[in-house]
Amino acid sequence: MDDDEFQYLEEDAERMGVSPPLPRVERREVDGVGGDRLGALVWGDSAPRLAFVHGAGLHAHAWDSVILAVGRPAVAIDLPGHGESRWRDAFDYTPESMADSVAAGIRATAESPVTLVGHSLGGLTSIVIAARNPDLVGALVVIDSVPRDLGASTRRAPVRDFLVGPESYPSRAAIVERAVANGFGRDIERLTRGVTINTRVREDGRVVFKHHLANPPEGMSFFSGRDLSGLWQYAESLRMPVLLVHATHGSLEASDVEAFRRHVPQTDSVEFDTGHNVHRDDPRGLADAIGAFIEAHEAASGRKSAEHGRS
Repeated sequence: MDDDEFQYLEEDAERMGVSPPLPRVERREVDGVGGDRLGALVWGDSAPRLAFVHGAGLHAHAWDSVILAVGRPAVAIDLPGHGESRWRDAFDYTPESMADSVAAGIRATAESPVTLVGHSLGGLTSIVIAARNPDLVGALVVIDSVPRDLGASTRRAPVRDFLVGPESYPSRAAIVERAVANGFGRDIERLTRGVTINTRVREDGRVVFKHHLANPPEGMSFFSGRDLSGLWQYAESLRMPVLLVHATHGSLEASDVEAFRRHVPQTDSVEFDTGHNVHRDDPRGLADAIGAFIEAHEAASGRKSAEHGRS
């Protein structure tokens, strides 16, 4: 890596009100399927029962503040083609194609069943993971994403425009300027941190993103033909507790939330007055919501176990 990937942890902990000593965190590389090699950040001294999957164009460090605030052992996985994970020659990053690899990464680093938290593209991938692996996922948190046509959402246009930008940049500052222009906020310090972790400097001095979506093969685009409404079949098969987190200024309309609750009737939902990246805009609030959801699920599971023991 070009930079110390853990250089911001102390600052994150202070911002989240987490006192030293900080939890142990280490970078690991694990096998997926079909030749995938995945980067993972494993937090804590015991086997995690909490797993995080980030969104398109992001990385496992996107969850640092939330994990610090939650205060539980956790693992955050780099999706294929993102962060420290290997790029795919076929440029195939659909939720269905990534789910088995990410599930393998979680099995290699965590103890089942986990509470699985997924944001955006990671949320859709998590739906598929949970549907295919009910033994692995005991509860599911989906953040600001539902199955639908990714190319049709006008709310997602700035994200699409940003991801399909130039192949390289003269500096990280230039990327930050472009992020501001595309509505990713005006906190230059926080944007700079995110860009630093998510980019590398080539030998010629140009700066490029680590994720593959910014460097597609000629004639290809991540967003072209991405109608993911077929993923409803996976959502409808879910039987574990589900929490849908949606943002007031995010990518979901009220009709999307209603559709999700209709397809997945055991869903609870919570709204945050944030943009699409809830984990960035309100990490403490999101951590509290995840913690409360886990505690409610654990309490309900305990009651069911006790009732089963008396039957």
